[in-house]
Amino acid sequence: MSRPVDALDASFPVAASIALDLIRRPEVTERWSDPSALPHLSVGGLACHLGRQAVRAAELLPTPTDLPVLEAADNHYERAAWVSEGSPDKKTVASGSDEADAARGPADLHARSARALAEVGDLLSRSAAREVVPIPWQGWALRRGDFLLTRQLEIVVHSDDLAVSIGVPTPEFPADVFDPVRDLLVRLAVRRRGQSALISALSRSERAQDISAF
Repeated sequence: MSRPVDALDASFPVAASIALDLIRRPEVTERWSDPSALPHLSVGGLACHLGRQAVRAAELLPTPTDLPVLEAADNHYERAAWVSEGSPDKKTVASGSDEADAARGPADLHARSARALAEVGDLLSRSAAREVVPIPWQGWALRRGDFLLTRQLEIVVHSDDLAVSIGVPTPEFPADVFDPVRDLLVRLAVRRRGQSALISALSRSERAQDISAF
């Protein structure tokens, strides 16, 4: 039987490949400078944020670390400051890396995302990825399966954001990609909103409440 980390080793490249197909859609290029569904972020900036998940994985999977290791992906979201800070303001978004990357244009995004996907596939297929992966901008590390799950969540969530932004159907992810993300989002939603809010939203439309995980 495969360990969870093995399952994510197989599913993450699939998720990143689906994201790359979405990024390459002509509608993304045509609406590159238009506002996206996320506040203050352009379609191009959102596409770059989505593509960065494979780039981050390619950079960090082979990187050694002595940062403290969190117990699970859930702890990453419990501790990350951005989870409770809400949407960034216009100035923060404008000065961030997403819009800076977008200024380099769609072709640059396509090339670096495809290159990163190939690198990730190679690292995972030849067992060159580390068992523990640093998240240096947070000051901690995660076991590889948990790290890949956080990147996979980003891909699933922001693929929906990007699809809505350009008016196309949200990509359908296979169960081995979607199910771990769904389960993580449910756990995070329960932690933030409580069991009652989740039960009501899923079973009683007349009592539906906000159950967003973030």
